Amino acid sequence: MADGCLFCGIVAGDVDARIVARADGVVAFEDVSPQAPVHVLVVPEDHMSSLEEAGDEDEPILGRLLLTAAGIARQRGIADSGYRVAMNCNEEGGQTVYHAHLHLIGGEPLGGRLRG
Repeated sequence: MADGCLFCGIVAGDVDARIVARADGVVAFEDVSPQAPVHVLVVPEDHMSSLEEAGDEDEPILGRLLLTAAGIARQRGIADSGYRVAMNCNEEGGQTVYHAHLHLIGGEPLGGRLRG
C-alpha cells in the first residue's frame, strides 16, 4: 500500500467506493465521474504506480485485470454490443491516479480516437 494513494485506500476499505468485484488480487469499483453508462475501474490490490512499473512477474495480475473487466462487461449486459478497456499510463497518457488501473467503459456507442 502506497501512502496517500486513493486506490490503495479503496482496496483497504478506508475510502468509500461502490465495489463491483473483488477476487484473486483484483478489485473493481464504479468510477466516481463516469464517462458512459458503464464505467468501472479495475485495479490490482497490490500497488503498482503505472504499467511502466510492471515486469514479467506481473503478467498474471495484468491478465486477471483484463479477464475481470470482460466478466463485468458480461454481467452488465454490454459484452455483445461492445465496450472499451483502456489503461492510461503516466502524464501524457492521461493518468491522474498513480495506481495502475483499467477503465471498462460501455453501455452506449463509443466514438473517439480509438478505432479499428
